[in-house]
Amino acid sequence: MPQHIAPNNSFQFIDEILSQHNVKLLSLNPHKKIITSFVEIEALIRENIIDNQLINTLQNTLERIVQSQLQNFPENIFWDFDFMVSSMLYQALNTEEDAANFLETFTNKMVLLTELFGINNEIRFRYVHDFIYGFDWAKWVQKDPQQRTFIEPFSLIFLDYLLTKANEIIQRIHRGKSQSYKLCDNGFRNPFTFSREPEDEYRLLTHLAKAELIPVAAWDWNASPIWNQPFQERREELALELNIQPQKH
Repeated sequence: MPQHIAPNNSFQFIDEILSQHNVKLLSLNPHKKIITSFVEIEALIRENIIDNQLINTLQNTLERIVQSQLQNFPENIFWDFDFMVSSMLYQALNTEEDAANFLETFTNKMVLLTELFGINNEIRFRYVHDFIYGFDWAKWVQKDPQQRTFIEPFSLIFLDYLLTKANEIIQRIHRGKSQSYKLCDNGFRNPFTFSREPEDEYRLLTHLAKAELIPVAAWDWNASPIWNQPFQERREELALELNIQPQKH
């Protein structure tokens, strides 16, 4: 990628990185087509904190996360970051340790997650949608709601769970004992029975968003994540209703 001098507004540099990769900056927000820009996200951050050093740390954190997603999920469709940034900031401000140290830990885990689940490793998932929009989190909470209801989708606890899960999936792939993670004919792994080709993924998720069946409204800075809905069942039912074809292996 060509090197550019960062503009005065450092968050604008993240917008330029996305632009250089020709990303269609689609939002899953039913009322808005394009994501909140990082310049706009900076304004939201500055409404909550005035510490310029911490703001610069947040910018560096987000740049690393965005770069990692671009490298490991280049075919991702929806790119909302609002709630993830809000959650990350809230956790940093409320941590018992130094906020900068928390952000470094958070960033390292997020980057490692994208590397493990993305196209440059054995798992080879095509999108970050199930993570960013909370489908993985809701399914995890539903397995033990008494213990997990108050654990947020971008908490370090849940990130650690996903890191453990990634390593378990990789081991199963190596042992050839992972029927649900077989490689599809498009070179990606899809644990769902229905196709997740880009046009199918776009149709299914936008219909789910209109029906308010997205666990984490990642486009909303003030989102309230929801776990106690039959998200997986409705997703499968809607795939049938939309006549989305079975996944080809």
